Amino acid sequence: MTGTEVRGDVAPDGAGFDRADMKLEVVVIPVADVDRAKDFYGNVLLWRLDADFAFDNGFRIVQFTPPGSPCSIQFGTDMTPSAPGSAQYLYLIVSDVESARGELAGRGVHVSEVFHGSAFNPAGRIGGPDPERQSYRSYATFEDPDGNLWLLQEVTTRLPGRVAAEAAYVSIDDLAEALRRAERAHGEHEKRTGEADPNWPDWYAAYMIAERTGTELPV
Repeated sequence: MTGTEVRGDVAPDGAGFDRADMKLEVVVIPVADVDRAKDFYGNVLLWRLDADFAFDNGFRIVQFTPPGSPCSIQFGTDMTPSAPGSAQYLYLIVSDVESARGELAGRGVHVSEVFHGSAFNPAGRIGGPDPERQSYRSYATFEDPDGNLWLLQEVTTRLPGRVAAEAAYVSIDDLAEALRRAERAHGEHEKRTGEADPNWPDWYAAYMIAERTGTELPV
C-alpha cells in the first residue's frame, strides 16, 4: 500500500475490527535552556510539575501538565533533534478566551490580543473575539522563552462526534463555566416560555451534555 491509497476492504468506522485506545499523553517541545523553560511553565504559567529527572549520562526530562489537561508536555536535554522554538501552534483549549488571556497577561506573559479570522496567518486576523462568539473561532497566542508558540482557542460547543458520550469535565473551572453557559441559555428558555421552569436541573443537564457532545441543544 502506498501514499494516499486507501484499502477498500476496511470499513471507515472500523466496524468488525478491534481498535486499541490510543490516548495522546505527552508532547515533547524543544528548548535551549531547561531551567529557564522550567521556570516559565512552573512559576509563570503555574502548570503542574509532574517530574524532573536527571541522569548521570546528561539526559534530563521535565514534565508539566496544563490545568485541566489530560495531555502533558516534556522537555529536557538529549530529548529531541528539533531546534528550540520550532514547536508552533500548540493548542490550549479554553472556555473563555478573554478571561484566559487576561489571566496570562496578569502573570506577565506577553500574550496577543484576542482575535478571530485566521488562526495561522497573521494577515488574516481580525481584532476581538468572533462577533457571534461561535465555538472554535476566537484565539490568542503567546510564546515561551524559546519561541515555541501556543494558541489559545475558545471552545464552548463541540462538533458532533468530537467527544465521547461521557462528556466528562476535567476541572472545577471547566464545569463552572459550563454551568454558567447553561444558566444563560436557560434564562433565554424561560423568556421564550414566559414562565419559570421548576425542572431546571433536568434542562441544565440536557444542555450541558448536548453542548459537550456536539448534539442538538435544547431550546
